[in-house]
Amino acid sequence: MQNIIEILKSGGTILYPTDTIWGIGCDATNIEAVHKVFDIKKREKNKSMIILVESEKRLQDLVDVPEIAWEIIDISEKPVTIVYENPRGLPKELLAEDGSIGIRLIKTDFCKKLISKLNKPLVSTSANFSGDKSPLKFSDVSPKIVDLVDYAVEEDREIVSKYSGSSVIKIWSDNRIKILRE
Repeated sequence: MQNIIEILKSGGTILYPTDTIWGIGCDATNIEAVHKVFDIKKREKNKSMIILVESEKRLQDLVDVPEIAWEIIDISEKPVTIVYENPRGLPKELLAEDGSIGIRLIKTDFCKKLISKLNKPLVSTSANFSGDKSPLKFSDVSPKIVDLVDYAVEEDREIVSKYSGSSVIKIWSDNRIKILRE
């Protein structure tokens, strides 16, 4: 795992298994690395990306978490990404036009350990070119994507995800909620 951490710390990109699909990731606080991910995906720069965190503390360091968000995280059986207002310490390029950011508190051991050792949030965007189908397993990832990232993680390559994506729920500071994706 140390080699993955060194790649991420030096501004590199990785292909890795998340709690949903295979993703392209980088240190979410490194703007050059974030730009590389946009370039790999051929994604418009005005489209936001989500980030993964491994702990409640890291989540609270980045955003004010409304009580309803904790309840949703606790009861959700499927991975859930929550879109929060007014994040702190993240590059504006990661944010949606309204300044919000989608964050998922990850529950899989590999990602938790990776983010903890990196000690930074991790970008997570589907490992595909914009508009293509999301990869449920490593073999679904285009060989072109594999060639474009700095490192393809070896763990869990045979596992097929149960989820083609997370639920996405936007929560405003006044506790309004909108389900963006079930």
